[in-house]
Amino acid sequence: MKITIVGTGYVGLVTGACLAELGNDVFCLDLDQRKIDILNSGGIPIHEPGLGDIVARNRASGRLKFSTDIAAGVAHGEIQFIAVGTPPDEDGSADLQYVVAAARNIGKYMTGFKVIVDKSTVPVGTADKVAAAVQQELTTRGSHEKFSVVSNPEFLKEGAAVEDFMRPDRIVIGCDASAEGLQAHALMKSLYAPFNRNHERTFWMDVRSAEFTKYAANAMLATRISFMNELANLADHVGADIEAVRHGIGSDPRIGYSFLYAGCGYGGSCFPKDVQALERTARAYGQDLLILRAVEAVNNRQKHVLGKKILARFGSDLQGKHFAIWGLAFKPNTDDMREASSRVLIRTLLDAGASVAVHDPVAMPEARRALTLDFAGDAAAFSRIRFCDSPNDALRDADALAIVTEWKAFRSPDFAQLKSLLKAPVIFDGRNLFEPEVMATAGVEYHGIGRSVLTRG
Repeated sequence: MKITIVGTGYVGLVTGACLAELGNDVFCLDLDQRKIDILNSGGIPIHEPGLGDIVARNRASGRLKFSTDIAAGVAHGEIQFIAVGTPPDEDGSADLQYVVAAARNIGKYMTGFKVIVDKSTVPVGTADKVAAAVQQELTTRGSHEKFSVVSNPEFLKEGAAVEDFMRPDRIVIGCDASAEGLQAHALMKSLYAPFNRNHERTFWMDVRSAEFTKYAANAMLATRISFMNELANLADHVGADIEAVRHGIGSDPRIGYSFLYAGCGYGGSCFPKDVQALERTARAYGQDLLILRAVEAVNNRQKHVLGKKILARFGSDLQGKHFAIWGLAFKPNTDDMREASSRVLIRTLLDAGASVAVHDPVAMPEARRALTLDFAGDAAAFSRIRFCDSPNDALRDADALAIVTEWKAFRSPDFAQLKSLLKAPVIFDGRNLFEPEVMATAGVEYHGIGRSVLTRG
């Protein structure tokens, strides 16, 4: 099938590459010439395991093309995926300007029937706005072409997006019941047929329910994280071990183990903005989602927990103190610094007068860019950040180590060497990578999240 993908970010590029891998003829459209130049020269503008090989293989075969030519992109695909960004607006609602602009371009250039698929994460009712934008352009040019707007939300985890796309646990598609909707249903069924050979993975529903499903899923996962973080903070006070608690409740099949890990807050491009957007949608309809407001508040507070632990240990004045930070991206296997907890910790330490040495296995260029923006206008503070090429380089002469991202490379360090490089063997573990008993045996002063057990039975 001929497919056009509008947008080459995480969702668009993964979707386009994986659909090409399945034998489709895919045209990826983006208005960012720099990004298209990178892709056409064999590069990948994002870090996503396995994606580079798929892109290279399908570019070589001719099944995957990249361009800024809007007219050519609209002409190419009978199915047009809109996979552009939906950043939070000033009030926290999703900014749909890029989605609407993509829809207008489709309406401006389309000839013949098109299935227009909302792949971006969008609020309930966005399909109506997309349809209105397309129709307005058609009316302006006196065209009577038919189209159908479909909701097909993505469920891709950064760092595992290729695997998630190629082996989905579910495919959600929302179509309407019009004649055009039935035509779209048939085309979407054909497109996703390769994923349903072993068993049916597609959940068909109305458009608004499909839009709602994506937000509901992310809100539920974010809720589990914030719930565990609140329990972890209490565990530190009552003398319980949150890891033992996690095992105890996760064994209940009604609860399960996923997304029950306590830590220093979630970040990235999805959970923060999607929780906010769903909450703002509720307010627009006169509803108050108390739980989601609490989820957001807990997460914002949790990003300060690691800094508070360090200040409690070393005092509020950190002049002359130096700290190592391992992990900068919001999660492992990505270079994404959006809403990353590391940015909050670095701000806390620098504001208290400390200096920091930071390392991330992948995110160093993106971290430098993000932190440059964070400290724009404060060159003195930025000068107290040292970007290190290795974990050990970051440790040298540091008063303590703080771990913010749970990269596998950090799970089994040489503790003897670690102790020799630090001024004192002190670790603040924002992801609970290590066991307190093991750290005690190794002679390390250890501060986890919800693991400061006061008594042992």
